[in-house]
Amino acid sequence: MNRPEARLRRSGLGVGVMIAATLLAGCGGAGTGAETELIVPSGATFAEVVDTLTARGLVARPLFFRVYARLRGDDTQVRSGRYTFRGGDGWGTMLDALVAGRVVTVPFTIPEGWTLRQMVDRLAQATGESPEAVRAYLDDEAQHQRWGVPGPGLEGYLFPDTYRFAEGSSLEAVIEAMVDRYQAFWTPERRERLEALGLTEREVVTLASIVQAEARVSEEMPSIASVYHNRVLRGWRLEADPTVLYALGGPRERLLYAAIDSVANNPYNTYRQEGIPPGPIGAPGEAALDATLNPVDAPFLFFVARPGGRHVFTRTLAEHNRAKAQARREFDALQRGQVSEDVSERNN
Repeated sequence: MNRPEARLRRSGLGVGVMIAATLLAGCGGAGTGAETELIVPSGATFAEVVDTLTARGLVARPLFFRVYARLRGDDTQVRSGRYTFRGGDGWGTMLDALVAGRVVTVPFTIPEGWTLRQMVDRLAQATGESPEAVRAYLDDEAQHQRWGVPGPGLEGYLFPDTYRFAEGSSLEAVIEAMVDRYQAFWTPERRERLEALGLTEREVVTLASIVQAEARVSEEMPSIASVYHNRVLRGWRLEADPTVLYALGGPRERLLYAAIDSVANNPYNTYRQEGIPPGPIGAPGEAALDATLNPVDAPFLFFVARPGGRHVFTRTLAEHNRAKAQARREFDALQRGQVSEDVSERNN
């Protein structure tokens, strides 16, 4: 017990101080004044925290504040980190935040369809790790076993979303949050649907990653999914451009036959290899996953892109060839300046 508190108790004022502290703590909840930053270093004592709060003008009566915190049992529970408080914040408000560890967080967004390669720089910025260290971690295929995802690596299982992390969060903490978000997608109802399809979780996520890469508007995803489901059921090759681009290492302005042949033996080359690729080619979002679990009930086997990004879905090769010819005429008109949309042709 420090000397001021001892003198208060010896003088019989201890109870009065406690009452006064409690009353003061109740005078204000969330403040409306200017924001003030407070950094609580790891290992800091509560007295040091109070000194900083006092120096920042957030606590006017540090002795009473310390007594109040002790009455609450919070004087040994404060967590380190960076906090912001407003002028006028009540003592209880500040202590609640310090004990719960409600530190300042920064947003972290991974767009739908991103590959691990695309995520490297953003993960490095969020965690303070070097891009090389992040890349090495993500390239370690054994990580899928550690995190309990189907594999063959982490590709496709770091769920695209907006997260908030405290500055200095570890790479493992960030990966854990992203994998947890992926696992949360798999509700019992979706697991039942997966079983009904007769596909594995890895196969569905892989197909969903292709659907994600093909779609330009989310409402077409169930129709795109139906094309690939129907090709799988018929034993056809998927012939999906995005899988070949993945094998080639990234997007290209045009996918030529020479490029397809250059990776003929790559398991992700669905023009040359049978069946579903060994794993996802990017991180599908919720809409693409749900579309793959619930494709439209239609005999679609082909689709072709039109200006604007939408597709024409067809059942036979003859219908597909007519749709391609029409799309080509529309793109030609676009190039002549008769249409004012900036798109590129993609056939499947």
